[in-house]
Amino acid sequence: MTVRNLDNLFKPKSIALIGASHRANSVGAVLARNLFQGGFEGPVMPVHPKHAHIQSVPTYADVKSLPSPPDLAVIATPPETVPGLIAQLGALGTKSAVVITAGFGEGADEHGRHLKQAMLDAAKPHLLRIVGPNCLGILVPRIGLNASFAETAARPGRLAFVAQSGAVVTSVIDWATDRKIGFSHLVSLGAMSDVDLGDMLDYLANDRESKAILMYIEAVTNARKFMSAARAAARSKPVIVVKAGRHAEGARAVASHTGALAGSDEVYDTAFRRAGMLRVLSLEELFDAVGTLNSIDPPRGDRLTILTNGGGMGVLATDSLIDEGGRLAALTPETLAALDKVLPPTWSRANPIDIIGDADGERYAAALAPLLEDRNSDAVLVLHCPTAIASSGEAAASVINTFGAQRSLSLLTSWVGGEEAREARRLFSEHKIPTYETPGQAVRAFMHMVTYRRNQETLIQTPPSVPEDFTPDTAKAREIIADALRAGRVWLSDPQAKAMIEAYAIPVAGTEVAGDPKAAAEAAARLGGAVALKILSPDITHKTDVGGVVLNLEGPRAVEAEAAAMLEYVVRQRPKARIEGFTVEPMVRRPGAYELIVGMSEDLQFGPAILFGHGGTAVEVIADKALALPPLNMRLAHEAMSRTRIHRLLRGYRGLAPVNLDAIALTLIKVSQMIIDFAEIAELDINPLLADEYGVIALDARIRVAKATRPGAERLAIRPYPRELEEIITLDDDRKLLLRPVLPEDEPSLRAAFAKLTPEEIRLRFFAPMKALSHVQAARFTQIDYDREMALILTEPGIPGRTEIFGVVRISADPDNERAEYAIIVQHDMTGRGLGHLLMQRIIDYARRRGIGEIYGDVLHENTTMLNLCKTLGFSRAVMPSDPDIVRVSLKLP
Repeated sequence: MTVRNLDNLFKPKSIALIGASHRANSVGAVLARNLFQGGFEGPVMPVHPKHAHIQSVPTYADVKSLPSPPDLAVIATPPETVPGLIAQLGALGTKSAVVITAGFGEGADEHGRHLKQAMLDAAKPHLLRIVGPNCLGILVPRIGLNASFAETAARPGRLAFVAQSGAVVTSVIDWATDRKIGFSHLVSLGAMSDVDLGDMLDYLANDRESKAILMYIEAVTNARKFMSAARAAARSKPVIVVKAGRHAEGARAVASHTGALAGSDEVYDTAFRRAGMLRVLSLEELFDAVGTLNSIDPPRGDRLTILTNGGGMGVLATDSLIDEGGRLAALTPETLAALDKVLPPTWSRANPIDIIGDADGERYAAALAPLLEDRNSDAVLVLHCPTAIASSGEAAASVINTFGAQRSLSLLTSWVGGEEAREARRLFSEHKIPTYETPGQAVRAFMHMVTYRRNQETLIQTPPSVPEDFTPDTAKAREIIADALRAGRVWLSDPQAKAMIEAYAIPVAGTEVAGDPKAAAEAAARLGGAVALKILSPDITHKTDVGGVVLNLEGPRAVEAEAAAMLEYVVRQRPKARIEGFTVEPMVRRPGAYELIVGMSEDLQFGPAILFGHGGTAVEVIADKALALPPLNMRLAHEAMSRTRIHRLLRGYRGLAPVNLDAIALTLIKVSQMIIDFAEIAELDINPLLADEYGVIALDARIRVAKATRPGAERLAIRPYPRELEEIITLDDDRKLLLRPVLPEDEPSLRAAFAKLTPEEIRLRFFAPMKALSHVQAARFTQIDYDREMALILTEPGIPGRTEIFGVVRISADPDNERAEYAIIVQHDMTGRGLGHLLMQRIIDYARRRGIGEIYGDVLHENTTMLNLCKTLGFSRAVMPSDPDIVRVSLKLP
């Protein structure tokens, strides 16, 4: 479940408090105080078997005695009582509960886990939603709902804050109250037995009272639901995350705190980036980021101009900028000339712009004006250090006035100091100009905006078409894996691993297998030239560690001698290892090629993660790597590569030609597809992968396999392209078209198809005139979440993005998969061939298989063609009371 019945939780008409208490400072007493005194307008019904009144309010002896079913129940009773209470409440008609009580399996408590499952089993028949257990509670200040045992009430506002830790929620309330920051919702999820992070993202994404979603995350429990919800929410409003347990020690603390395993922090970072969320490292940064995003638009890029009256502060800000991955703007000649006219001769003549310690308001204004017009800059940071010569307040007022007159670039400020600086910061806040106590905080806020914009752009960027239309030999790959599993092997042999990646069209060095030193010499004679000799053993995966690799051997005699010596040495090093012989490979001569690594490992929460980085034998020491979640396309592959240090070398430098980056990206895509196709692959390394301007070639590969417990696509955090929906359609003139799910690469073709629509077709489909389909609109239609949406296009066979689209049908389901809205359009020159009926029938069949309960759509009353098609398909019709020109058509799916 996702958002079902969450309105009962956050917009209740009535509340029951089970476990209310008289005892001072007890959880039950604080809950009662907060519920009675929070300003909630509906009835609050305390339940206690002995007390007649709680805070002068009559109590009820048990749940059955309640006069009416409460929308929300707040439970603070011993854990053994909770499953029974949930069953009684569900039978009564209650649809939501907050379970404050702990003792449901935190740590390694097996009895608690049984109680948690009993609680969920009791709730399930009634669709009763549960927040908790082991939580602080929930607060909705706008309606006076404080179902928590927090000491302080929260101010109403437009920020939603969701946390797995109650202590973090209370700290945030206290911190925010002092700064007059208000909230739409504060939710302590606790153990997340039912309502989890994905549910809250889905709910808050559609909540008009919440301008931004802030989250404190310890561990994600349902990665696919979380990613779907996060991607949807991040498209509509800022989603900013603090992730705890970044280090191994913290992750162990998370496990003992919530009972959840945290997984790899690097994978979390990758997931947040892929979803378009902004990750920050502290609660202070969290609220700084919100304040910045609410004040100004994110800058175009990462080039920052620094204006300061103190050179030292400018240097500190510059260091922070470079540490955070930003760049100093290179001022244009025009800007430098303009500054020369208004600044004293001793100014720095470079960025940071040091306008000297005696700078007054007039000098600040004169310097800022040309900086705001500089085309090489994305934002300006204005710094001020207190001096006895010039007024801090005057300088602030001048900056405010100058910025108010121009506002062409993003502006941030940092007035360093005490009382006088506080007044300046107050002025900036009044005028919606972000301001910070230190230059380092200001730089971090700037880079948060840069990161946020990049992540948002990732959600709508159109990937280039794959340069090579490869078709993997899945039959060969399946046979290799099956042979290994039948033989009880955990690791594929070297020849098997290379054959596996060769089946996915990844260039690989040829290999011959030899059973003994003499056979190795014969293989070297056949290959000719220099060869590499490697030990072949199912028990030795890192051959170099045991002296199992020798390179550049010339001639059969040298190979035979080295093979005999290698065998003797390896047996001494690993006496229990099974030795199957040797592999002999021709030495690959690629002068100037770089050694890279491409790999895959499986994360506890997010499933397979693809790795790219600097390869070779020192890969762990160099530690230059980036992760990406499959499925990948060319844009995502290039983005992952760009996050490594070696990427700067791969682009070419000092006269050296750049490598073929597309060939590397394509290798990542091929590995991604291999992982999707075969759930048996548990771990993979291609190291080294040589890359130069001519392409790539794999010299070595390691693949670990295990029996699959579910299909490959199901273990991914993001549902991959559903290739099984592809279908060849033969028209009445024997022309063959391809019906398939839409891809992000189809955006150019979709925009071209829209351009061919007549104004009347556009009006009937979109209910309004539109001259063109914008990039953002087309990206939204093509970059879909296959787990919640589906769009089938009728197109020519060929490379996506380069073929014509003749028709599109799509559905978009609600998060609970209960109802889905459909839309369809067919090019006018293709009508009359039954294609509209075919497209509708295919999307209906798909919705039925997905378990969607109903398909509906809104049709203009005059669109008789669509209405007649719906009639033949069994849709019912109803006129919309709010607009008689629109007919709501719907089809129930058994």
